[in-house]
Amino acid sequence: MRRRSRMIAVLAAVVGGGLAVIGATQPWLEATLRDGAQAVLPVPGTEALPLVTPLGLAALALGLALSIVGTVLRYAFGVIGVLIGASLLVESLRTALTAPPEAVVGVVADATGLAGVEAVGTLVSAITVTAWPWITAVGAAAVCAGGVLTLVTARSWRSTARRYRTDAAAEARRPGGSRPHDSHDPIDSWDDLSRGSDPTV
Repeated sequence: MRRRSRMIAVLAAVVGGGLAVIGATQPWLEATLRDGAQAVLPVPGTEALPLVTPLGLAALALGLALSIVGTVLRYAFGVIGVLIGASLLVESLRTALTAPPEAVVGVVADATGLAGVEAVGTLVSAITVTAWPWITAVGAAAVCAGGVLTLVTARSWRSTARRYRTDAAAEARRPGGSRPHDSHDPIDSWDDLSRGSDPTV
């Protein structure tokens, strides 16, 4: 159960952060211009919500770090995970629900040469929301849930450092030359043969 909780928390942060990073490169909004051709301008996540990439990368790093840190840092990272996930969730939902005109200003300016929210109102007839803000919101919820799970179960996780110390102590207690055969790699076996020893005995 302890190992499962740790694995779920790590996967939640990594998968959620990964969805945010992928979503940042995808079109979140589509702005339709008021012209005869009804040109549609795709607005990527990095333009609609500039924080999506740094928050997604932070969640990824957090998930990877959770697998190796001690108890105190687990709690700290759990709090950070909740804050990252909640911030990304709120902003992604805001973009998905309101399709704010300011989110398309940069793309419209690049296409028409006119900048500002007023120009968007004049030049854009419709702003359509794609699935990617919602997908990013799901990833953000996963990051937030992973942070909560970390805070709830962090004390029961087995310390990686303690496990390594235990393994090292067990190895040190073995009599000299009593290495198990399954620990031999090809180089060890070759060295044994060079010394005239049969590694299979």
